[in-house]
Amino acid sequence: VGGSTPSYPDSDHMSKCPYTDPEPFKCGCPSTRVYVESLVAAARLDDLRSRLCSRMSFGTAGLRAPMGAGFNRINDLTVIQSTQGLFSYLSRYFADLSSRGVVVGFDTRGQEESGCSSQRLAKLTAAVMLSRDVPVHLFSTFVPTPYVPYAVKKLGAAAGVMITASHNPKEDNGYKVYWCNSAQIGSPHDKEILLNIEEQLEPWSASCWDERLVESSSLRTNPLTQINSCYMEELASLCFHRDLNSSCPLRFVHSSFHGVGHVFVQQAFKTFGFAPPIPVPEQKDPDPNFSSVRCPNPEEGESVLRLSLLLAEKENATVVLATDPDADRLAVAEKCGWKVFTGNELAALLGWWMFFNWKENHPDPADTEGVYMLATTVSSKILQAFARMEGFHFEETLPGFKWIGNRIHELSKTGHSVIFAFEESIGFLCGSMVPEKDGVSSAAVVAEMAAYLHNKNLSLNQQLHNIYRTYGYHVAETSYVICNDPPTIQKIFNRIRNFDGERSYPKMCGGVRIIHVRDATTGYDSSQPDLRSVLPVSRSSQMITFTLQNGVVATLRTSGTEPKIKYYTEFCAAPGKSDVSSLEEELRKITTALLDDFLEPERNNLIRRCV
Repeated sequence: VGGSTPSYPDSDHMSKCPYTDPEPFKCGCPSTRVYVESLVAAARLDDLRSRLCSRMSFGTAGLRAPMGAGFNRINDLTVIQSTQGLFSYLSRYFADLSSRGVVVGFDTRGQEESGCSSQRLAKLTAAVMLSRDVPVHLFSTFVPTPYVPYAVKKLGAAAGVMITASHNPKEDNGYKVYWCNSAQIGSPHDKEILLNIEEQLEPWSASCWDERLVESSSLRTNPLTQINSCYMEELASLCFHRDLNSSCPLRFVHSSFHGVGHVFVQQAFKTFGFAPPIPVPEQKDPDPNFSSVRCPNPEEGESVLRLSLLLAEKENATVVLATDPDADRLAVAEKCGWKVFTGNELAALLGWWMFFNWKENHPDPADTEGVYMLATTVSSKILQAFARMEGFHFEETLPGFKWIGNRIHELSKTGHSVIFAFEESIGFLCGSMVPEKDGVSSAAVVAEMAAYLHNKNLSLNQQLHNIYRTYGYHVAETSYVICNDPPTIQKIFNRIRNFDGERSYPKMCGGVRIIHVRDATTGYDSSQPDLRSVLPVSRSSQMITFTLQNGVVATLRTSGTEPKIKYYTEFCAAPGKSDVSSLEEELRKITTALLDDFLEPERNNLIRRCV
């Protein structure tokens, strides 16, 4: 992680480490080298082993880890190694790689002590490709994550790389890879790229470390102006009521959470004919320390939206919009005692809105046959209720937008169109401009929906209840516990799989009988005649779903980006059943049992979510 490798104390302990070859350390980042040397001097073997004896792997959002010294951290060396592996795979897969090139973008993250910043890591990514005569479309400034896959599509690039850790804590960064179809990479590409990385651990040349190469190489282009212009032009296709927008009396507040979103959301509002939203001044400019929030994730709700809500009160604004630091997610709050919508509630509104406008433009009922909506399997089943009543298609995918993005690509090849897709963690895609969640376009769409409803004397929250009265109330709870010990996570899920004896899952939850179990980690599904899950098996993560006799669906899964066990419960009521308080009470009982009986937080030293 910088410089020559010092001799390790207690070499017997370190001899088992497969990644202590000194060769990768010959060039590098002085700050990470100094840090490794300080660990050696202090004989901190556990810390050294943690940092040097394993490598990062692709999760639901690519490579993501803390910045700092080590092979399982994000730093200059691991980004160079990752890019060398990516080049090696791309060069074998694409005969025309030297003409297609790759797209590289970055967010606003940075860490002074390790010398890492998203911009520097993006330049090193570009330098590796340029050193192999591959054209690089490197954005000259920070951009929203969806701009990278959008550019891959528009420029016909072989792949894209976005340096971002999205809404993770400030210590983290990441390396997200998009395939030529603009979707995040999945199997087999992710595994093949990792194998190629393992074969390319030695940096090829000094050029790979030279971030100045992007300024001098004729193969580097800056796609910012072209892509931004194309994006905003195409975004206009999601605007259905521009005349109404231009005269809208509603005022909107926007927070970019110290990230990339401010300029781009302002432009999106202009595209839709709105006056610009009022920015939260403390949060509109980039700040890698995310100084004004306890965590940079707007999904955490009212506690992290405090400045936005205070400004909205002061400015008499009706709707608060908050994009996360890389602007691929969107949180929304509405002034009615300040209702902060969950991802599932926003999806109900956006799903209704997109189909409502689609029907206005496609009056022939036969056209519905070609329409799809998608959601991850841990998200609300509300779109499924829409599909049953309205006649379009609905499909579920595994968690992670990479599954949604690749399914959008597959459906487009057969002439089908996806008009809305979402994951409950406030990730939305309206239309199919780009097969990735997009907070910028979603912000403009939500604003137009609010303006339209206001013109009908309805609030967003009132319309949400209208939707539930029509399609059935879908009451959901979503939260998580933190577990920093992977063996404990394994122990918890092993216990669940042998809860009532060997290979016997729990039969009851909160006093209600469990009628079906689906284990996406092992591929088991008791609801299928052959007991095999319809969803793809994902052995690299844990996910078990329980269907209860009373209609509640409950899922436990590990996060692909953070040390969390997430839990999801939803009560899907039939249309006409409107006693919401009883539904909520029954769901609360199930959720408590799911957490206390199956995860055993106190016994397993799990940290409960702090709200």
